Amino acid sequence: MSEWNDWNQQIIDEFRSSGGTVEANGFGRNLVLVHHTGARSGTERVSPLMAIRADPDTWLIAASKAGAPDNPAWYHNLRAHPDVAIETPDDGEVAVRAEVLEGADRDAAWERFTTAAPGFKEYEARTTRTIPVVALRRR
Repeated sequence: MSEWNDWNQQIIDEFRSSGGTVEANGFGRNLVLVHHTGARSGTERVSPLMAIRADPDTWLIAASKAGAPDNPAWYHNLRAHPDVAIETPDDGEVAVRAEVLEGADRDAAWERFTTAAPGFKEYEARTTRTIPVVALRRR
């Protein structure tokens, strides 16, 4: 777990020091830093996540967890505490509300992820769960 936390911290540090551009893994300017509160612990956390800008006030994130059988912790945290902040490459810090997309809205958003980064299709093939997509809407 420590190795994963170290990798995340390196991504966060690069994001902040470069104004939102992350060269590691070719992320470029496609990440947001999601500030969230632990659903059970109440601990504040920051997760770097690939985001697709749906419109000027909405960012989409996918709870892929690289195709693991369970959803990532941040997903549960956003469901418990949906009013959060994100750091973006272009808008700085933005207050948002997290909304889990359902049905056709989720499917259309998921298609955007698999088109933008084919690795998401691999994640989908690794798991039996439907990978949630969350819209982060400016408050």
